[in-house]
Amino acid sequence: MAATRKPSICIVSPGTSRANNGNWHTAARWERLLADRYAVTILEQWTKYDPVPDLLIALHARRSAQSLATYCAETVDGPALLVLTGTDVYRDIHDDFAAEQSLLLANALVVLQPAALHELPQQVRPRTHVIYQSADALAPAAAGNTITMIGHLRHEKDPATFMRAAALVKSESCLQHIGGVLDEELGELAESTERSIPRYRWLGALPQADAREHLRRSHAMVISSKMEGGANVIIEAVTSGVPVLASDISGNRGMLGDDYAGYFPLGDAAALARLIDRSIEDQAFYDTLRAQCAVRAPLFAPEAERAALLELVDNLLHPR
Repeated sequence: MAATRKPSICIVSPGTSRANNGNWHTAARWERLLADRYAVTILEQWTKYDPVPDLLIALHARRSAQSLATYCAETVDGPALLVLTGTDVYRDIHDDFAAEQSLLLANALVVLQPAALHELPQQVRPRTHVIYQSADALAPAAAGNTITMIGHLRHEKDPATFMRAAALVKSESCLQHIGGVLDEELGELAESTERSIPRYRWLGALPQADAREHLRRSHAMVISSKMEGGANVIIEAVTSGVPVLASDISGNRGMLGDDYAGYFPLGDAAALARLIDRSIEDQAFYDTLRAQCAVRAPLFAPEAERAALLELVDNLLHPR
């Protein structure tokens, strides 16, 4: 008896395994979550010369715009799902024509946290779904007062605020930064900061498993970004029992909640330094952060993400 053919899905990801960025982690994780039910491939770009999948999943409205437009032009009934993963939500869809068109072409859209819904045109919100990303839970293993930032050195992540905070922290601590250089000026700043401020350590780019092990052993994690669609590193911290110290931006609020106690004003290194000191010196405050993160942890469970993703994909391929 012939095996039943699995419907095919192509995930277009502008990030590759070599880039080791958020788009790639989303693509690789979704491939795993869908693999039991669907035949999944990941491409950096889909062209009319590639096999036509039963469903195209495009990550990032601007960077995957050409693939999405080509797929919609080449197929009559093939559904397309657009996942708004970060800078496209908070920048591109407001000023880039191709990104704007992507919103209109897709049969359904996904945002990674609910605050992103407010960035979308009213006309596409009814077909937009919130799916939180996920990570396996790890037991925390905090050792000492290491504060970790994970993020490549690029403008959107604002690593300079973390570096400036290293010079202002008063408590006994180590501030370690994991991430590769995508902006040469920021790379030079990291090198000079490491030379001049002993508590700051720049570890460069690391494999995801190694980065998460450093995170698991941290006292707290800093995310200083200027824009985020729904940061994987927040999920990895929360599911490891590591509190987050986050820039007060929409994308971080959508992940951690409006009442979270660990925000600092965007770009304010002095405020971040004070928050780091307080997390180390004020046990009650630190316990509050951990408790608030623990409340959010179920949102980021793999089984929750898989259930939401499968429901959406099943409905796109087999509409009721």
